[in-house]
This record gives sequence, structure tokens and C-alpha cells, in this order.
Amino acid sequence: ALISQGVHGAEVSLEDIRGDEGHFAVAVISPVFSGLSLIQQHQMVYAALQGYAGTIAPQITLYTAAPQKMQKTGTGRS
Repeated sequence: ALISQGVHGAEVSLEDIRGDEGHFAVAVISPVFSGLSLIQQHQMVYAALQGYAGTIAPQITLYTAAPQKMQKTGTGRS
């Protein structure tokens, strides 16, 4: 919910990759990522986590992309 609120137009999907409710793959697709570097995209997501990033970051694998890039590559992962 924090990511959806903090990154305009974001489509967020979450997957429990180990089945332990502690390690997640998070994919964030948003038009605001267009033209931004991967680092800038990740910084926006972590900023949206409002201070939770320090405790959450070791437990997530983050994928970000702009919708146009996803269509070109066939994946939403960058």
C-alpha cells in the first residue's frame, strides 16, 4: 500500500518467494519511471516505504520498470 501511494500510477505485485512470509519479490511498474535509471527507480520505491526500507530491504528483491520498457522487453523486470 505504501508503494502504491508513494509512486504515482504504480502497479505493484508481491510474491512470497520462500513461502516463509519473510522474503518477497516486489515488482513495481509505473509511468513515472520512464527515463529514470534503475537506481533512481529503486530510490523512489524505498522513499515510498517511509523509513521501513531499513528493515524491509534485506527481505525483498525489487524489480522496477516503466510500462513502455515492459512492453519492449516482454518482462516487467529490470
